[in-house]
Amino acid sequence: MSMIRDLRAAVRPSRVSLRKDSGAYETTRDAGTVSAVVDCAVYRDGRRLPTGTPLSPHEAMRQVRRDGGFVWIGLHEPTEDEFAGIAREFGLHPLAVEDAVQAHQRPKLERYDDSLFTVFKTIHYLDHDRLTANSEVVETGEVMCFTGRDFFITVRHGGQGSLRALRHRLQDDPELLSRGPSAVLHAIADHVVDGYIAVADAVQDDIDEVETEVFSPGRKGTPRGTDAGRIYQLKREVLEFKRAVSPLMRPMQLLSERPMRLVDPDIQKYFRDVADHLARVQEQVVGFDELLNSILQANLAQASVAQNEDMRKITSWAAIIAVPTMVCGVYGMNFDHMPELKWRYGYPLVLGVTVAICFGIHRTLKRNGWL
Repeated sequence: MSMIRDLRAAVRPSRVSLRKDSGAYETTRDAGTVSAVVDCAVYRDGRRLPTGTPLSPHEAMRQVRRDGGFVWIGLHEPTEDEFAGIAREFGLHPLAVEDAVQAHQRPKLERYDDSLFTVFKTIHYLDHDRLTANSEVVETGEVMCFTGRDFFITVRHGGQGSLRALRHRLQDDPELLSRGPSAVLHAIADHVVDGYIAVADAVQDDIDEVETEVFSPGRKGTPRGTDAGRIYQLKREVLEFKRAVSPLMRPMQLLSERPMRLVDPDIQKYFRDVADHLARVQEQVVGFDELLNSILQANLAQASVAQNEDMRKITSWAAIIAVPTMVCGVYGMNFDHMPELKWRYGYPLVLGVTVAICFGIHRTLKRNGWL
């Protein structure tokens, strides 16, 4: 049971903030690398067998069939031709092979005769100085996993989500790796979900910033609102996050609750921990979506209120200006017999009455909140 207690320690270091300075995600395929195979190694009794030269998948599998252990092959964006030989060597189902090569799959778990095919969506948070209507908040990738009795194959798509550091941490824990491919599957699942948690925390900061701007006081203590385009862009990014998290719930429940031949019973218990963390992230993402809906509605309501206030002010000043306009219009008519035309004090009297009426209208409108 000491191995099981060390299980979290082996994979938990992957829970880091996905900022530029974290180095949590790195590409493992060098620019000069021609082959899609990033790494290929044989593990026996939890230890990586040393080799003088890099092993090919065929050589690694032949060694496993002869001496035991399991092989872990990592690939990055293989073409159909590059993956065809590996698929034949390990007897992978054609439908799973097609999904692994084409990518753009929903998170899922599929069981075939001698293997499990699991799809994970990786999420990477993109740093930005200021959220704009065109800001990209999250970037997605994919990790496909083929789990067999004596092999484990990972196929990555996207420039983010390297598994190199995770492989090194697992190699530092031979007792854990001795449990076989299912231990690697759990480690990857936990690694991916921990990435979700870090991204959720970062997205929460962006939402808090937008919410503060929407409800912060503007002119004369009224909320000043923010650009609706920024809120809508953030909502789209949250939706992309949601598409990665929500479909993964069912596969994690199956891995944690339903006995499977290819999953060690001791390892299976710890898929529950992954499922619990995933459920928490899902609740957060659903909450983000609902909160952004409320923020967007509040922002639109504030814009409508601001427009109504502007219209009231325009109407109020139009009402005030209408009084002198009417008086001047009346005395501008060319009639011979009009009151006070010949009176010495007629002009100042009319002017005073006009000013008094305008002042009264202004005071009434201001008392009623129109000005």
